[in-house]
Amino acid sequence: MTSDGKGSNNCPTLTRKEILAEANKEYDTSETLEFAYNASVQEADCYANRDQRPYIMQPTKTRMLEICEFAEKMGYTRLGLAFCIGLAKEAGIVEQILKERGFDVVSVLCKAGRTLKETIGISDKDKIYRGTDEAMCNPIFQAKLLNHSITEFNIVLGLCVGHDALFFKHAQAPTTVLAVKDRVTGHNPLAAIYLADSYFRKIRKQ
Repeated sequence: MTSDGKGSNNCPTLTRKEILAEANKEYDTSETLEFAYNASVQEADCYANRDQRPYIMQPTKTRMLEICEFAEKMGYTRLGLAFCIGLAKEAGIVEQILKERGFDVVSVLCKAGRTLKETIGISDKDKIYRGTDEAMCNPIFQAKLLNHSITEFNIVLGLCVGHDALFFKHAQAPTTVLAVKDRVTGHNPLAAIYLADSYFRKIRKQ
């Protein structure tokens, strides 16, 4: 809703003013203000020729570059990379890019620690490879390892649904996502959304 516009009847800007005030007050702290300020500056920096009138959006920066530039704006030097073993090759490239830009990188894959799935009550029928000693994904170990390494900013690459949530819950440093896992679409989950009325209609019903 713009300042001269009209919000819908259920617009939270109009119906949840007390929550809005509470949220905006959080920006009064210097740490949050700096983070929010640089995030907003980074948002604008992703578009070119903003001095042109009339202005038509011209996006120019990839997510990878945006993450690097935001970390640089914040003065971060030590980054954490929590990745899925299925994206180990991509994680290697990401780590190389970050190091080339001068960052110290601490990376850890999801299967680190080799904690067996039986530890959390998984039976053989619920394993991917039945009849084997299968290690579980351990996002809490990933988070705690990065906490111990005192990373300033974490990047998640391809963790499973639920595992990513556990990582966010236990990580002490702020965390962003480079890519999420989607085994069917080459890790582009919006492909199924774009095609929800055609080739991916099955996702609407069981």
